Amino acid sequence: MSLSVLAAAAGGQNYMFIILMILMFGGMYFLSIRPQKKQQAKRAEMMQQMKKGDPVVTIGGMKGKIDEVDNETKEVVIDVDGVFLTFDMGAIKTVTPTNTAKTTSTSTKKIVEDQKPEDKK
Repeated sequence: MSLSVLAAAAGGQNYMFIILMILMFGGMYFLSIRPQKKQQAKRAEMMQQMKKGDPVVTIGGMKGKIDEVDNETKEVVIDVDGVFLTFDMGAIKTVTPTNTAKTTSTSTKKIVEDQKPEDKK
């Protein structure tokens, strides 16, 4: 074998290695980075839509209702059974908007009504 044939074979492997690396980075983007960005955007939207009366859960597991939201200082005052506590917005784990809870209960009621057996005469 000549030296030029060996050099050409090695060059082909370099291109395959580069293509493989590009495919690996593309796979990592779609499997980890992209879903994480979607989750961050969803959380930011949830934080922007917080309002008085929404039930919340803190990262410590404390449950209560929002009494006041201050977007300038990024603080939330939560009513926990008559005790008012001030938290940083980052300490809020989940927010359940009050209008979503009402919609869910009415849609569940409609599904149950639809499943009632009809009278056969």
